Order: sequence, then structure tokens, then C-alpha cells
Amino acid sequence: MKGVPGEAAVPESRYRFIPLRKADLIDGLMAAGALDDAGQAEFRHFARQLGAILHYQYFEQLDLLREAYFHFDPEVDPQTCPPATDLEAAYRRLSEEFVRVLTEANFIEIDHEEIIRAFGEHALVRVKIKAPVGDYRDVRMFRRGSHRKTIEVPMWWGFRRRRYEVDIYDDVVMMVATRPGGDAPTDARKPRWGGKKESGQKIRGGAVLFKYFRHIARADLEALFPNVRVVMSLWDQLTLGVPAVVGGIPILVKLASTLTILFFVAGFYLGVSGTPGDSDMEQALVALGGLFALGAFMLRQRGNFHRQSLLHQKQVTDNIYYRNVNNNSGIFNYLIGEAEEQEWKEALLAYYCLIVAPQPVTRAALDASIEELLLRRFGFPADFEIGEALTRLKRLGLLCESGDRLSALPLPAAIERLEAEWAQLLRR
Repeated sequence: MKGVPGEAAVPESRYRFIPLRKADLIDGLMAAGALDDAGQAEFRHFARQLGAILHYQYFEQLDLLREAYFHFDPEVDPQTCPPATDLEAAYRRLSEEFVRVLTEANFIEIDHEEIIRAFGEHALVRVKIKAPVGDYRDVRMFRRGSHRKTIEVPMWWGFRRRRYEVDIYDDVVMMVATRPGGDAPTDARKPRWGGKKESGQKIRGGAVLFKYFRHIARADLEALFPNVRVVMSLWDQLTLGVPAVVGGIPILVKLASTLTILFFVAGFYLGVSGTPGDSDMEQALVALGGLFALGAFMLRQRGNFHRQSLLHQKQVTDNIYYRNVNNNSGIFNYLIGEAEEQEWKEALLAYYCLIVAPQPVTRAALDASIEELLLRRFGFPADFEIGEALTRLKRLGLLCESGDRLSALPLPAAIERLEAEWAQLLRR
């Protein structure tokens, strides 16, 4: 059940992947009663053989994906590995291999317009953030599964709460390629509200990041970028800035009338003015105290800005990065396993419906029977794409075609065919 890149971002009324455990799928098919006891035992044996063959083949694909990623892994020091002969060709090979695995795992690519639209929306992350898209060579996002969820958002400093219905993506995978020929900072960034630029870890130019998230709101896609930072909104600036101005004016008014005396006393100690009187010394001390008060007030307001920024950053962390499942090469095992399992389920369902059909069927009839079976036996509506399942069965020599009619090898012959395929794989 393969997705199409650029598809509309709407909650899926019909599943594009099969969210069932292998054991539950087989038990459900056996409980349908179309096979007798001997047939059920043969079918379970067939399913194990099919899974072993797919596992062997996908293990090779895992090695290919790791090899393609070697020169772009940010955790690999480029000085310790031989340079690639053609980085552009290597990058294209990595992209094509990664997208192919995601497609086989039934992920759908999120189009660019949807990502840009999410920049102006908020869902679980209720703060203004900025993601420097221009720092990257390429950014691609993929999703699988979606549903609607009702959330409550605090308003008016928490005195009221408003209910929103948002679209949630069950799984999101992101591919981010940095620009070659320079370092792209991830942590090192000058704070918006002053302060020194902190030195942080950098990602070497030309590296590629992979990130896998779960249960991400569609409107929060911008927050998934690795170096996203919080930006004070206009409301935050007014909330913190207006009290600062109002509180600082009285201090400045008091200082204005005593600063000249302070300069006069300072000039006396520097030898450039006459002797000050007792009243001048008192006023100078008052002015000096006012300067200390002004400095303390400015430091306090700066601390308020930093505190508000940290609170916003914590909200981003709580709602996004706690949903981060894995990164970089660590997600390959999961994605390969998902692609393998989805293909196994699709091929198994197609084979089962072919062998229990009373006569050969057309592609459309087979597709409809599989969707009806998933709805009746397992309770979920499916948008089954029959093409990949039939391609797999044909490649294994299990599919029989007569014009537009399809059938499959009987179970005993199919098991023999898979045993021969397995023996051929081991002889490679």
C-alpha cells in the first residue's frame, strides 16, 4: 500500500499500511475458516518461509543503505575514511535508496507547501519559533498514518482554555542535508536577547541527518528542525518591555537631577574641580545609589527575558524532542524492518485471497476482496495497493496469470518453490 509524494495532508479514513502484528494477521486469516487443519499448518509454514526470504533480502538492503550513508554520517570523521570519488552521485544514491525503503514501509512524502504552511501555524507548540531553512541543502519529510486529536490550549494566562482539533501524524521521518563546504551550527547561535554566542557542537558540511519522530501535530512540523530556536513574539516583547520602560522612567528622572553633582564630586577627586560641600557629597551618594539601582533593574529585566525564552524553549523540548525515537543510522534497522514487514503482510494477504478464491480473479476483484477481508476480520478500512504484492508473488514464481485472470500456486507447490528460492539464496 504505497503512498504518493505530495498527497494531501488529511487524516486517513483508510489505512495505507497494515497496523497488525504478524501473529494477529495469521491468526485472523486462520480464524476465517477457509482452510482446513492441514491447510492451516501448510499456510503457517508458507508464511515462515516467505518471511525468511524477505528477511534475507532486506538484510542486504540494510547493508546497502549503511554503505551509502557512510560518507554523510555526521558521527564519522571524514579524515579517518577515504574520500568518495563522486559525492554528488553518492548523495543521489543515498537519497534514492532511503526514499525507496520509506516507500516500501508505506511512508508518504510531505510536500514543500505543507511544510511552509506549518511555519505559520501552532498546535501543541504554542510559541513562536524560527527554523533557518536556508542553512540546509535539502530538507525532506515523510509521514505514515494520521488521526485527529482534540487538545486544550491555555489562554489569558491560564484563566481560560480553548479546545482545538488538530491533525496528528503517527510517524514522521525527516532527512536534512547540510550544505557542503563549511560547518553548519546546530547549538551555536547568538541569543536574541543579548549574551555571548555559546560554542556548541557543529555538524560538518555535507553531512546528512536522519530523524524519526512519533505523534507529531501537522502544524508543529517546523519545530522538528535540528537547530530551531525560540523567537519572542510581539506580545512577549510588550509584556516584558512595557513594565521595563515604566519601571525605569522614575529611576532615570531621579538620576537626571543628581548626575551633575556626581560629576562635580568625581571631578574634585580627579583634580579638575573645586571643593564640594557637604550637601554635594550627600547628593553624589544618592546619585551613586541610583546608578546601582538602575544597573540592578537592567540586570533583572534581562534575566526576565532569558527566563521567558527558556520557558518557551522548554515547551518546544517537552512537546517535540521527547517524541524523538531515533536518529541518523540508528533508524535504518527500524525502517528496514518496517519495509520488510509491510511487504510480507501485503504478499501474504494477496496469496491467501488467491488460494481461497473459488476461481481465478481480476486485479480489481482481488484488491476489493483484500480490503473487504481486512475490514470484516480486523475491523479497519484499508486502501490496499495490489501492484507491489503481485510483483513480489510473481518474482517468487508464485503467481499464475491467464489473460486478466490471476491465481496462485497451491500451498504444497508454493512451499516447494520457496524452499528452492531459499536454497538458491544460500548458494550465493
